[in-house]
Amino acid sequence: MTISGKTYSALKPLGAGDVRAAIRAGAYDGHTSGLAAGKLQCNLAILPERYALDFLRFCLRNPKPCPIVGVGDTGNPMLPTLGHDIDIRSDVPRYRVFRDGTLSEEVTDITALWRDDLVTVALGCSFTFENALLRADIPVRHMETGRNVPMYRSNVALAPAGPFGGNMVVTMRPIPQARVQDAYDICARFPQAHGAPIAHGDPAVVGIADLAQPDYGQPVDIHPGEVPVYWACGVTPQNVLLAANLPLCITHAPGHMLLADVAEDAETPIYQNE
Repeated sequence: MTISGKTYSALKPLGAGDVRAAIRAGAYDGHTSGLAAGKLQCNLAILPERYALDFLRFCLRNPKPCPIVGVGDTGNPMLPTLGHDIDIRSDVPRYRVFRDGTLSEEVTDITALWRDDLVTVALGCSFTFENALLRADIPVRHMETGRNVPMYRSNVALAPAGPFGGNMVVTMRPIPQARVQDAYDICARFPQAHGAPIAHGDPAVVGIADLAQPDYGQPVDIHPGEVPVYWACGVTPQNVLLAANLPLCITHAPGHMLLADVAEDAETPIYQNE
């Protein structure tokens, strides 16, 4: 969905800062796949400080679905390590608000919900490596068709920490059989964005019953000669946070990421203000 006349195609050639400005102004609330090419995209978990250390432990124990790329100061909505003038309260297209383990609402601005005890944790996103796949002439079907990437709950267990635990969420992209190993090799260069796939082929291997029925995002066609390939997904911490029954936590809506100013292939994702 777009508002105030800003469309996905109009934003696609713009840099991360300009896209964030449109989002902050309320001019765009759609998905971010393919936007701000070359820049890191981030999943979000915003939670009270009393739970933040256990959550960070959980992320460190499960780096594939939860690669930490930034942590905000308690009560501070700005994320200077990820970019210029990033205000986490308004610079994400859509947020999900959870209260006591229940999805309370989905909003486009969380300024009214911000508290002095909240901590922002930014996690790398698989949208980041999609540009590298495209540069290698490996098709990315959901981008070709203007859809959000399909995401599925899996049977892959996670290492728990404190109240946090559960199973991994995965994304799926159909890859030509002859390019599957190339996809593994390319994505392995992006550990801050989930890295190499965790599996490919039969969806039952990761506990998916029907690829045509994703739990999040939208289904995509698998063409003859293509293989479904599965990556760890940043929606994983959303499920984990939900199961932990926190009194309040806020995440991005699936597919609606924070666009950072750091390069997608930065070994250490720290913004250098030039």
